[in-house]
Amino acid sequence: MISICGERLVPDASGALHLPAHNTLIVSDLHLEKGSSYARRGINLPPYDTRTTLKTLARVIRKYKPARVVSLGDSFHDPEGPERLTQADRDALLALTRAHDWLWIAGNHEGLVDGNALGGTAIEEMELGRLILRHEPAPAPATGEIAGHLHPCGVVRQRGRRLRRRCFASDGTRLVMPAFGAYTGGLNVLDRAFGPVFDGRFNAWLMGDAQVYPMPAARLVPDELEPARASSAAAYPRRSLAGRPRPGS
Repeated sequence: MISICGERLVPDASGALHLPAHNTLIVSDLHLEKGSSYARRGINLPPYDTRTTLKTLARVIRKYKPARVVSLGDSFHDPEGPERLTQADRDALLALTRAHDWLWIAGNHEGLVDGNALGGTAIEEMELGRLILRHEPAPAPATGEIAGHLHPCGVVRQRGRRLRRRCFASDGTRLVMPAFGAYTGGLNVLDRAFGPVFDGRFNAWLMGDAQVYPMPAARLVPDELEPARASSAAAYPRRSLAGRPRPGS
């Protein structure tokens, strides 16, 4: 359990966040149709990322049975993503959006989603109790903020090995969500990009196969990549917790 401004938040191993007091489920950075976006640029990936992501999303919705679902931006990998949905995937998505109070928060990849075509309502950000939900973390202190965008992951050393896992990250006043999509990579939460969000005093909740593991920042380690490799690391598949490859974002 994570507490932000007195609000109880339940992180799920899928990457979703449940808010029991508001009967709300939050997911971030689905990046639907990322595979087809890459294919347009001549980079061939298995074209099943949308289907995999929607199946995982449907499963976690069945688990928590929320009245409201909030997709916290970058729901599609690019603005044309909705047009590339297969009919089967479109139907699966519509079945979810029509069964819930569904809110699409605008992201930097896709902007505002067309709620008329896909169901739900598109908004820039929203307040929920003492929380504010938006895609990109504010560069200044933002008490009660839940955001995505940065795709946080944590790296730990265990039994002589380095384990890299997507994670939730919070300093008790704000939280950054992990990316939910099947083809999304991660940025080490110790990276300088998180500097404006956290001042070094934060905790991470690393995603395991069936549960999340709380980890203080002091237990995390930075990436150990040479500069030449670091710049291209996202082009190579990483192993997810279930063992399937996850290309970088």
